[in-house]
Amino acid sequence: MAAPFFSTPFQPYVYQSQQDTVTPFQILGGEAQVVQIMLKSEEKVIAKPGSMCYMSGSVEMENTYTPEQEVGVLQWILGKSVSSVVLRNTGQNDGFVGIAAPYFARILPIDLAMFGGEVLCQPDAFLCSVNDVKVVNSVDQRARNVVVAGSEGFLRQRLSGQGLAFILAGGSVVQKVLEVGEVLNIDVSCIAALTPSIDVQIKYNNAPLRRAVFGGDNVVMATLTGPGIVFIQSLPFHRLSQRIARSVTSPNMRENPRLLIQIALFAFLAYVVILSSLILTDV
Repeated sequence: MAAPFFSTPFQPYVYQSQQDTVTPFQILGGEAQVVQIMLKSEEKVIAKPGSMCYMSGSVEMENTYTPEQEVGVLQWILGKSVSSVVLRNTGQNDGFVGIAAPYFARILPIDLAMFGGEVLCQPDAFLCSVNDVKVVNSVDQRARNVVVAGSEGFLRQRLSGQGLAFILAGGSVVQKVLEVGEVLNIDVSCIAALTPSIDVQIKYNNAPLRRAVFGGDNVVMATLTGPGIVFIQSLPFHRLSQRIARSVTSPNMRENPRLLIQIALFAFLAYVVILSSLILTDV
């Protein structure tokens, strides 16, 4: 059984697979976390490229394409990696490997056997896995989600199998268990992971034109209908990166596209006021 996702730092856990294979691991740190996984002889961990932080001397690293990680041509064009890192303990004694989050994120251990063998995650949520885990970068076939929500609405990672997967979530993480017919409205970017049994409907929030002109966040919302489990993240990576960009650079047209609409609206109102005053002056 996997550890609860809200684990306290430095607390060790033990994962036991259906084949009675025991894999101890620890989640270290508070915000930008590291998962340390113990490996017996010839055991391996599959991780995303660039995530390895440290490893024992008996562990060998190989960057290769693995059948468990499927990436199509579309995902390759969009910048997704087509390879994975295989970390294998080739020694006779136990070894260890540390896999780090690439930003301020928490690492959630997901025992897929406890979730019916399948979980849907946000893009690039997968960090590493032990035993039977298959990662597929899937595309939502509903055209409306593609048009309305962009990449956050139609690109996702599908984790399947009976093994242990570690995924990333930004900020604080909240787990919600939705009963049959229970509805939850949520910002699309705050969905870290959910079970496939949840129905997802993506739509614009009320008055999108008004929000585009006068500002405001949470334009794209998702309506989740149970039954199922959803993991909610309080600080998605794209929201964090936007805050950092705004603080280190001055606002301009490229970073604030609403500025162009606001300037155009102000110019139009000024034109109307000036024209009205001229007409009244002539009268």
